[in-house]
Amino acid sequence: MAAATGGAEGAGGGAEAVDATPTVTLTTSAGDVELELYYRHAPKACKNFSQLAKSGYYNGTIFHRVIKGFMVQGGDPSGTGKGGDSIYGRPFEDEVTPELRHTGAGVLSMANAGPNTNRSQFFITLAPTLWLDGKHTIFGRVRSGMRVVQRLGAVATGAGDRPLEPIRILSATVGGMPL
Repeated sequence: MAAATGGAEGAGGGAEAVDATPTVTLTTSAGDVELELYYRHAPKACKNFSQLAKSGYYNGTIFHRVIKGFMVQGGDPSGTGKGGDSIYGRPFEDEVTPELRHTGAGVLSMANAGPNTNRSQFFITLAPTLWLDGKHTIFGRVRSGMRVVQRLGAVATGAGDRPLEPIRILSATVGGMPL
């Protein structure tokens, strides 16, 4: 799996620890998935994802593509896999680093239509997908809720790998470090 970045830090001399790891929690119709974001490795992708989540952009969207043993994909408000916008007003460049690889289930990456075409769509891997290394920006990982992701990855699908029963992102909540 991709290397973790961040962690718990002290709360300014207090006895309680504050978790300063940037996260986004997706509350889905199948349960909650907490995603840890890798700002150090992919700051533009993390900022884009966080700000879209904070604005409510992902609320009500579906996971429009599910391929068993491979990945679940969402983030397109049109639900077609052809839509989406970035906070930058245009597609943004890839942030590929050799330190992060698609070595297992739970890797969070940007979906794209080719080099430097990142917008709002993302996917979460269900297994190692090393052929994606160097082609997709890894910007986080599943911190908790992997069982939910596995359930998503096991749903019945039809044409275009579209789930027969819609799986919705009900809300996306930003936590951890401030934007």
